[in-house]
Amino acid sequence: MLFLIILIGTIGFVFIADYGWINALYMTVITISTVGFKEVQPLDSDAKIFTILLIITSITIFGYIISVITDYIANNKFIEELKFKQVQKKIQSLQKHTIVCGFGRNGKQAMARLKSYKKGCVIVENDPELIEEIEADGTMLYIKGDATSDEALLAAGIERATSLITTLPSDADNLYVVLSARQLNSECTIVSRASIDTSYKKLKIAGADNVIMPDKLGGAHMASLVTTPDIMEFIDRLSIEGESSSNIEELIIEDLPEEYTNKSIFDLDLRKRTGCTVIGFKTPDKEYIINPDASTKLVPKSKLIVIGRPAEIRKLNKLF
Repeated sequence: MLFLIILIGTIGFVFIADYGWINALYMTVITISTVGFKEVQPLDSDAKIFTILLIITSITIFGYIISVITDYIANNKFIEELKFKQVQKKIQSLQKHTIVCGFGRNGKQAMARLKSYKKGCVIVENDPELIEEIEADGTMLYIKGDATSDEALLAAGIERATSLITTLPSDADNLYVVLSARQLNSECTIVSRASIDTSYKKLKIAGADNVIMPDKLGGAHMASLVTTPDIMEFIDRLSIEGESSSNIEELIIEDLPEEYTNKSIFDLDLRKRTGCTVIGFKTPDKEYIINPDASTKLVPKSKLIVIGRPAEIRKLNKLF
């Protein structure tokens, strides 16, 4: 509107008052800004009427602009917009991060574990109360939107993410999220929550790598505490809470020095060098070998699972 009134004023002074283009622009600016300098050249009746209309119109526009800016600041829209742009900039800079859809009970637990591993995360949530809780924390990145929509997932950087966790209350919504995420990123690891048994197969077909049923896991765990209490208590004491307190760690073979590729677990000699013990091996075909033989070859696209005290795990991470 401001640009338009300057354009109209300049053209008007050129054709009505017979000003040159520079003088017409100068006259328009000093008129609408109410500076009050003397006219460049005397104005006739038509030019004076045009100037009166220009002054009235410009004052109205300026009043409107000031009211919009005042309302924008008074309602904290400016600060909210600034915060939103800062969050968006941080999200756009993320690479190989995890997207958590839903910040309910399961979503909060997932975020706590991911934060303990210092993993880059983005939450997708549309519940105003939960968003207030996220904002109150001040350390979590989030997208306000419906996780079942492609727009929300794209805003969260699904194309650059390595994993996605969907913990929405509805199995149908989780199914939509899995379908959308798999379509947008075929390489992404997807973990979904499910409430009923019939949803398990559907979510797997839709593209979920893992489907977790919290209620079923809880019941099985409680039964195990009755049948094998000592074993379960020992397992519960194995901490995988974060980088500084883990008892279990996984080693990706590609992350090891090249000299160990295609060598054996025996050649790695983890027990002597770090105190850690190899308890599992994941083959390139995603098969797990419990307590692998020392002659097992460290082939690419495989992983080692090791156990040790927190200090030994830290030594392991420092060496490798």
